[in-house]
Amino acid sequence: MKELVGVCSECGKEVYCLDGFLNGVHTPNKELYCFDCFETHVLQKKAPQS
Repeated sequence: MKELVGVCSECGKEVYCLDGFLNGVHTPNKELYCFDCFETHVLQKKAPQS
């Protein structure tokens, strides 16, 4: 089963629930991100490389 949950807060890509598993990340700030944006943008903002 495939259900649309919402769109990524960063790129606007549609994020789905696939057979009970969220195909993205829902943050405590109630933001929804696709896996690509979460890894490249959100995680890098929290732990910048020196």
